[in-house]
Amino acid sequence: MIRTDHARLRIEDAVNELCPWSGKPIAADSLTLYNGAVVGFCNPDCRDKFERALTHFEGALQARRAASAGVNE
Repeated sequence: MIRTDHARLRIEDAVNELCPWSGKPIAADSLTLYNGAVVGFCNPDCRDKFERALTHFEGALQARRAASAGVNE
């Protein structure tokens, strides 16, 4: 699960020091919450790219689960 209310997240709570997309240091304005953990990125664009990717993959997984459930019934 991703969190879009980024204002309350704190950089000192991030589980990472480097952006997973760029390898650059994370920034306080580029944090998100994923599965209960604060994840940092080097800029808001990288953070937003991560959130879009998660939304895409979570949607694809849900569609696959729904299709599998229909096949198994």
